[in-house]
Amino acid sequence: MAEKYSAVFMDRDGTINEEVSFLSRMEQLKLYPQSGEAIRLINAAGMKAVVVTNQSGIARGYFTEDFVRGVHDRINELLGAEGARIDGFYVCPHHPIHGQGIYKQDCECRKPKPGMLLQAAREMNIDLARSYMVGDMLRDVQTGKNAGAKGILVKTGYGMNIVRTDMPSCIAGDILEAVQWILKDRKKE
Repeated sequence: MAEKYSAVFMDRDGTINEEVSFLSRMEQLKLYPQSGEAIRLINAAGMKAVVVTNQSGIARGYFTEDFVRGVHDRINELLGAEGARIDGFYVCPHHPIHGQGIYKQDCECRKPKPGMLLQAAREMNIDLARSYMVGDMLRDVQTGKNAGAKGILVKTGYGMNIVRTDMPSCIAGDILEAVQWILKDRKKE
């Protein structure tokens, strides 16, 4: 069997693109200036770059799964212009309280549950113990821990307001600083 990959799992809103609270129009999508370089470093290191994102706006009826796929296509288009790419996008469209129809459920994929990371690990041959989860909320960090990966908090998006420091393996100013820490941490293996 082929050797397993390590991965950098990333939250989307507030981590690689600006947090706008329910991104529902394409013109709201703005990547952080350092996202391209950060993801290019992940790609160059031979790691998988994977976005895992709760999108309860689907469950609430604010936008569709097709819209979210279009946003992800646009993210890869913008990153491609900088020589970077996301290898996989995993989306939780559910919400246990505010969901409508089939989307109203307490699922295994909604962060901080590890379902999206577990699915990506199966589908992309990823070793979770050698992987990282980067996000702007403590639930992102907890998701990584729940899957057996190291959690990293970035101080962008909602992370600007978090003062609790006992949980993450690292607190970084932004996605680029997080990836630079990851690359140093991997050398310890």
